[in-house]
Amino acid sequence: MRLARHLVMGLSAVMLLAGCSGTTAAMQASAPGMPIVAMAGSIPSLDVDTASSLPATITDATGAKVTVTDLSRIVSLSGGVTELLFAMGLHDNVVGRDVTSDFAGAEDIPLVSQGHDVSAEGVLALHPTLILADTQSGPPEAIDALRAVGVPIVILPEVWSIAEAIPRAKLLTSALGMPNAFPPLAQALGGKTTQLDKPLTIAFLYLRGTAAVYLMGGKGSGADSLIEAIGGVDAGTKERLEAFTPMTPEALVASAPDVILVMEKGLSSVGGIDGLLTLPGVAQTPAGMNRRVVSVPDGELLSFGPRTTGMLDSIAAQLNAMTATASAAS
Repeated sequence: MRLARHLVMGLSAVMLLAGCSGTTAAMQASAPGMPIVAMAGSIPSLDVDTASSLPATITDATGAKVTVTDLSRIVSLSGGVTELLFAMGLHDNVVGRDVTSDFAGAEDIPLVSQGHDVSAEGVLALHPTLILADTQSGPPEAIDALRAVGVPIVILPEVWSIAEAIPRAKLLTSALGMPNAFPPLAQALGGKTTQLDKPLTIAFLYLRGTAAVYLMGGKGSGADSLIEAIGGVDAGTKERLEAFTPMTPEALVASAPDVILVMEKGLSSVGGIDGLLTLPGVAQTPAGMNRRVVSVPDGELLSFGPRTTGMLDSIAAQLNAMTATASAAS
């Protein structure tokens, strides 16, 4: 399952590098037959106490003890972590980012990765005082090279659910010497979301048409946590699929999703909704028959950052409006 997750994140990073635009409006109405486009918009500015008490010594996700002494030049190698730094008002401290840090306001920060591979030389050229990464950052040789130089590098845990985002934020604020910043971050990350009026079954499909990769999300995909948060039923979990399983028409039809959830670049890679409907099994599902597709920007869907609640509110509100319209018409 871990290998499949890394394949998904690696291909997502390549697609992001190939061309992603920043987010725009928090909610966009979809025209008939077009996908719902769900966006949470810009990073919310949270009222947090950023008074820092340094040095701060923590035990990171790898079990290593790290002492942080200077926050003036931070390189962030995780999109969700970069979002947290921006929400805390530390955007001016971020001097480098990886490709998953793809949102409005971050575009002018130098990139230090090619696809999902970090360049140690690119990071060190920015003279960082702190490097923030997670356990999927790599390649390992690059991370080892950064450690060898002596710049503090804090490895944060991977996040594949809303619940896991809160411990990541706690470790981050501890590493920054800002424990008082944690409570408002936790509230933003675990905030209550708009609920679906009907418990729709939603299938997350990971699509990379140019690479002939077609996967269906299941338990542990990350999307399952998002779907459950709005009161939906994850189609892959319903069929007892692992986190990412090769998509088959049998599993897809059996799960009978009312809605299909995809990443924006993935949908584009198969030729939009019309192309999606040509994939085996899709047209035979209720979602396919009714062209009910939700598209979310690649860098936003699984970031589990401060934009996640807004994104889910957008999805739920638009699905409620869609189902209400369908009920009125029947």
